[in-house]
Amino acid sequence: MPGSWDHRGARPPATSGCPVAGPGGAPQPPAAVQPVDPEEARSFVEQFYAEASPSVPLADRLRQVRDEIAVTGTYVHTPEELTFGARVAWRNSARCIGRLYWNGLRVRDRRHVTEPAQVAAECVEHLREATRNGRIRATITVFAPDRPGRPGPRIHNEQLIRYAGHRAPDGVVRGDPRYADFTDQVVKLGWPRPQPLGRFDVLPLMISGPDRRPRLFGLPPDAVLEVPLRHPEHAWFADLRLRWHAVPAISNMPLEVGGVCYAAAPFNGWYLNTEIGARNLADTDRYNLLPVIAARLGLDTSSVRTMWRDRALVELVRAVQHSFDEAGVTMADHHTESERFLTHVAKEESAGRRCPADWSWIVPPMSGGLTPVFHRYYDEPDPDTRPAFLPPTD
Repeated sequence: MPGSWDHRGARPPATSGCPVAGPGGAPQPPAAVQPVDPEEARSFVEQFYAEASPSVPLADRLRQVRDEIAVTGTYVHTPEELTFGARVAWRNSARCIGRLYWNGLRVRDRRHVTEPAQVAAECVEHLREATRNGRIRATITVFAPDRPGRPGPRIHNEQLIRYAGHRAPDGVVRGDPRYADFTDQVVKLGWPRPQPLGRFDVLPLMISGPDRRPRLFGLPPDAVLEVPLRHPEHAWFADLRLRWHAVPAISNMPLEVGGVCYAAAPFNGWYLNTEIGARNLADTDRYNLLPVIAARLGLDTSSVRTMWRDRALVELVRAVQHSFDEAGVTMADHHTESERFLTHVAKEESAGRRCPADWSWIVPPMSGGLTPVFHRYYDEPDPDTRPAFLPPTD
């Protein structure tokens, strides 16, 4: 996925001041925010100067940062440092196949924003600016950081746009089962379930400010571009009334730069075809559509040895790719993106940098052996690498 991170793996150790609930977990109060480690700040500033070559002398900037930390327990990044830190955090994301584009990430500096209503308004604007009628732009919006004695805001949704999971009394979920618990939470907080219940009801944003009290904010329709799914050959596919949103905007992974934690920093790239077709719509604990597709195709489902799942999966991914292409919405395919990732690896190596990668995430969830990323090993990720996007903690 070029620029979005689907959550599949284990979490790294929790970091002080940055706990955020997962997709079904209730918001948790953050641990006391600790003062920034001066050594972490120094290491980041030196990296910034080594790669960006700013005009202010390094010794002067280090002295300024050290003095700020001594007085306040933290320090303020310059706009240039923040942009560099966010982009390098993407470059360091070992689970992302789309890192070739890291230096083009657009950074929206909203560090003055702390209150939930303002955060929600900026998230809506983020989606509008990132969507651009389908010409998706990789974007991050950075809100106020955690400071000793004053935590920054939190966005408790896993992504800015996700679909509700409505749990029936018999346990069957209409919509996305992954978000059934989260849906129950927002209902308890006052969100009225749409009537009739749909399979693609957009969830509201759950945001808390410094007081830690979660509040709900709906997303206006013009901020959520959705693509109806159709198959290039099978007209019956449109009768399934499937669709998916165009922008994958991760919103509960804290951004850590030079020891400073930005707990609310939603970011997006654009979708990889297999993220939607081979995971969101196909996984048995998500929309589980392969049996439906197989039945429509008339496949023999009596045994896995007929490869009915494989054949249905290919047609589902084909429909997703075709639909996004026809709608003029940016989407990458797993073959092209695999080749581009190896281009990124080569560029990083030529720059004298390691390019860690988690093989199980880089290899696409369909036709892995047909892609070049399958046939090699990569440097192991270092969980202490910074700047970084940190997976949410429960």
